[in-house]
Amino acid sequence: MNLYAILENFAHPATLFFFLGMIAIFVKSDLEIPPQIAKFLSIYLLFDIGIKGGEELFHSGFNGQVILVMAVCVIGSFLIPFGLFYILKRKLNVYDAGAIAATYGSISAVTFATATAFLESQGEVFGGYMVAGMALMESPAIIAGLLLIRLNRQSDTPELQHKSGLKPILKEAFFNGSVLLLIGSLFIGYIAGEAGEKELKPFVNEIFFGMLSLYMLDMGLLAARRIKELRKTGKFVVSFASFFPPIIGLLAILLSFILGYSKGDALLQTVLLASASYIAVPAAMRMAVPQANMSILLPMSLGITFTFNISIGIPFYYYIIQILWA
Repeated sequence: MNLYAILENFAHPATLFFFLGMIAIFVKSDLEIPPQIAKFLSIYLLFDIGIKGGEELFHSGFNGQVILVMAVCVIGSFLIPFGLFYILKRKLNVYDAGAIAATYGSISAVTFATATAFLESQGEVFGGYMVAGMALMESPAIIAGLLLIRLNRQSDTPELQHKSGLKPILKEAFFNGSVLLLIGSLFIGYIAGEAGEKELKPFVNEIFFGMLSLYMLDMGLLAARRIKELRKTGKFVVSFASFFPPIIGLLAILLSFILGYSKGDALLQTVLLASASYIAVPAAMRMAVPQANMSILLPMSLGITFTFNISIGIPFYYYIIQILWA
């Protein structure tokens, strides 16, 4: 990846708006996003990602390779939070550990887009169905995070232990408003097909990045207001956010090799498993788990993991893939 590509991704408007929000707090500006507008932006992003995922599934159809990719994405995004939660819980509370675990079980769409641009610059082919796999990774990670929080929150509260059971946990996980909207939008995008794609095109495609930029502005404002809390666990969360991408990335490369992926698909699968969400999952967790501290979650996923992946991770993963596939 050349210097121009790196700078181009750092100059992404949504990222810049995030830092603008932080600057506004640091200089004590009165800039703010009203709470109801912030909630609407979260709802819109979940809707948009779900619809796009359903549209991609409609166009790609289902074959052996597509089903394999979808299975790896869904299983990976669901299991990764379970592996991470108990590491995070050693230093963080249940709500923060669950929200961060879900964030790292999900994906970064911008990192994925950067990886596709990198592959195109290298003349490497890849399957368009990987986009559908990407969309499917949001819901399982959110569900896993909510399950982990619900289970551990109850175990930490003796008076509520007798109320624990599978039914209330599954109800919260599958019918929480954020999860229901994301999964429902995915199915609607698939069922509506081309007709639905044409009808929703202006709302889903053309205004997405503007809405995303406003959402990131609000996230920047929120993160900066609570940035002091990051200092309490700074070394731990910085280390976690730094070591997660290369460790999971190498495991994902090995898995892709075993499953017989092409080099292009292997890189995209690796990026999907080794990145962290800073759009859909924070939006969902902000709605479902208001106790979670966004000033920890967002600097980790956006400031550290995202930066590592687009500057070092993608070319590093591709280098390892070339060696293995040779």
